[in-house]
Amino acid sequence: MEVSWEQSVTDSINTVYLLFSAYLVFVMQLGFAMLCAGSVRAKNALNIMLTNVVDAVVGSISYYLFGFAFAFGDGSNSNPFIGTNFFALFNIPNTSYDYSFFLYQWAFAIAVAGITSGSIAERTQFTSYLIFSFFLTGFVYPIVAHWVWSSSGWLSPSSSDLLLGSGAIDFAGSGVVHLVGGIAGFWGSFIEGPRVGRFDVFGKPIQMRGHNATLVVLGTFLLWFGWFGFNPGSFDKILVAYPNTSQGNWTAVGRTAVTTTLAGSTAGLVTLFGRRLLVGHWDALDVCNGLLGGFVAITSGCSVVEPWAAIVCGFVAAWVLIGLNILALKLKFDDPLEATQLHGGCGAWGLIFTGLFAKEEFVIQAYDSGESGVVRPFGLFMGGGWGLIGAQAIEVLVIVGWVSLTMGPLFYGLHKLGILRISPEEEIAGLDISRHGGYAYAHQEEDQPRFYADYIRVQN
Repeated sequence: MEVSWEQSVTDSINTVYLLFSAYLVFVMQLGFAMLCAGSVRAKNALNIMLTNVVDAVVGSISYYLFGFAFAFGDGSNSNPFIGTNFFALFNIPNTSYDYSFFLYQWAFAIAVAGITSGSIAERTQFTSYLIFSFFLTGFVYPIVAHWVWSSSGWLSPSSSDLLLGSGAIDFAGSGVVHLVGGIAGFWGSFIEGPRVGRFDVFGKPIQMRGHNATLVVLGTFLLWFGWFGFNPGSFDKILVAYPNTSQGNWTAVGRTAVTTTLAGSTAGLVTLFGRRLLVGHWDALDVCNGLLGGFVAITSGCSVVEPWAAIVCGFVAAWVLIGLNILALKLKFDDPLEATQLHGGCGAWGLIFTGLFAKEEFVIQAYDSGESGVVRPFGLFMGGGWGLIGAQAIEVLVIVGWVSLTMGPLFYGLHKLGILRISPEEEIAGLDISRHGGYAYAHQEEDQPRFYADYIRVQN
């Protein structure tokens, strides 16, 4: 059937919008790389940069071959738990998906592996990165994405059989992306144990600050920039008009960018003063993590809450992160990037927040294109009953359970095979010199080996 020129123009604009959003989300990989590099010690900078590249390239192949099919492979034999079509993009494009949609979802998938890499930084063998990145982006993450984002998923708010009459609202992935990455990172870090020297013989924490605050701040701003593709871009289409009003997705896209900004800014500000009260000084690195915690939390409900509610979201997210960091130290849990606390803890809060503050009008706009006469459960605090908050709580529990059942045994198996953690001697020397042939910086300490051959001679 011939398509009208008006429809062709609409489709073209929507495709350009989605592709531009995909490019923004991909820029977040650069943000992750800068943030990670600045957060580790100089002797491990080259290693962490390489792992960020590997997360992207390995995740690309894995998601192309299997991941997209498991996440969005609907068809005549579709089921609520796993996709079964479109392996290696077979039969793409079609009436449901095209290449731009794949690219956008791919950018999300490789972000998950980047989150987990931060949790196990400075002590992990490179082979393990290759294995867990392939498995996480090709299988573990796509299954959760299918549950929540596929129209046939059992948690999906677009399903024909809505869980608790509602489905779980995780618009851009506080749970699907961030909680998955955070829980995977938890198991990796827990099984590996703390870095050498992180806690003294009495169990008291010893500070191991990152070597470059400039890179941390740069990475944070790049991530903030990319989040404008992550959250507003999740509408997929911008030219969708709502009936009986002058508004459309273009209105909701703008509002989503505003809620994202307000949540992150509030969390950063609360963290600034909260940490000032706790440690006695103003800490730029803590503020950066607080800012990101606010972004993580609002990602679930960014499209369905009022701007004032986003401020509430960011306020609580900051204290969730501060509290979990304190708890982590008491339990001698070592996550160099605070990824478990930030992405896991704030991601879980974001899902619960959405169940409390989602506005009915915005929920209908996001999931029914503003159609008149549609009734949907919405936030408990907004008078919407228990349906949505129940579905949100279930999403938190099943994600924690699924990732624990898959990534926990994987990391344990790598540990038992002796390919998870490097030796204490290599860790003390630094991964750059012991595993990658040299340092990231030419002005490295003169009393340390400068090249891999020097390192080998010292060991012998």
